[in-house]
Amino acid sequence: MQQRKLGTSGLEVSAIGYGAMGLSHGYGPATDRRQATALVRAAAERGVTLFDTAQIYGFENEELLGEALEPLRGQVVIATKFGFEVGRADRQQILNSRPEHIRQVTEGSLARLRVEAIDLYYQHRVDPSVPIEDVAGTIKELIAEGKVKHFGLSEAGAATIRRAHAVQPLSAIAERGRIQILSRGVSRECA
Repeated sequence: MQQRKLGTSGLEVSAIGYGAMGLSHGYGPATDRRQATALVRAAAERGVTLFDTAQIYGFENEELLGEALEPLRGQVVIATKFGFEVGRADRQQILNSRPEHIRQVTEGSLARLRVEAIDLYYQHRVDPSVPIEDVAGTIKELIAEGKVKHFGLSEAGAATIRRAHAVQPLSAIAERGRIQILSRGVSRECA
């Protein structure tokens, strides 16, 4: 499997990643847990090293990925995303990237993923009510604390990307299910 370096930080992942959303969210009933675990591990056996989930996919998605990949830590990269209020009774998807909310949901993701640090942490959608500099600053602090290793943005415009990158260098940008890798200031697509 071909490998790609994300950003300038040395994070290396497989050219093909595994998006876990469909295991428990978005495409009908959740996959049987044993089958889902077998599927995730089969992807890893075939050379996939980048596994992607998100809080908005339901906490069980992060839990499933954390459990399935626990024996493979050190061999794989887990990416997850923040930026929504998850678990609302009205099931609405409300953006929330306030620094205190990011810190709160990070602790939950760490526990569900069974990791000490999130390998790649994306803001799922830009929250127009929170300056991107505040979001990037919070991630910078979480990196300094050892809770996050790399920062990414999803569905962000060029000006937002530049402003965030000025505070905390970005390793990846996701758009419509594809990751743009940042390499020496050049963006390349990673399928």
